[in-house]
Amino acid sequence: MSEADHGPEQGPPPDVIELAGRIFDFARHGDTASLSAYLDAGVPVNLTNDKGDTLLMLAAYHGHAETVARLCEHGADVDRLNDRGQSPLAGAVFKGEDDVVAVLVEHGADPTAGTPSALQAARMFDKEHYPRRFGQGEA
Repeated sequence: MSEADHGPEQGPPPDVIELAGRIFDFARHGDTASLSAYLDAGVPVNLTNDKGDTLLMLAAYHGHAETVARLCEHGADVDRLNDRGQSPLAGAVFKGEDDVVAVLVEHGADPTAGTPSALQAARMFDKEHYPRRFGQGEA
């Protein structure tokens, strides 16, 4: 059968796209309770947007340590890179989100993952306390 027999390839229905947008907003805005309810209902914890950003990346980058912790408890991949090769830990280091960095490190995030890695970002932006937190000595 050809594509003509099936019609054009269609994306997700508009209501699914709208729901996904709300779920990404819960992560972006640190609405841990709402996000948790959807995760408990079966939303994939490693759901990604059109840029490859996971829920964890959005929560980490926007400084929501409680949301990051909840996502980690649900099994989020702490080292999953977005489409630009960035890790959630590197995003949190770049933004100076100490509480988020602490949660990610506690859950095993690799400071050498991605480009630039969290370790490289710490050194680029003179954030000397992060390499020590990663067990990497001085910046």
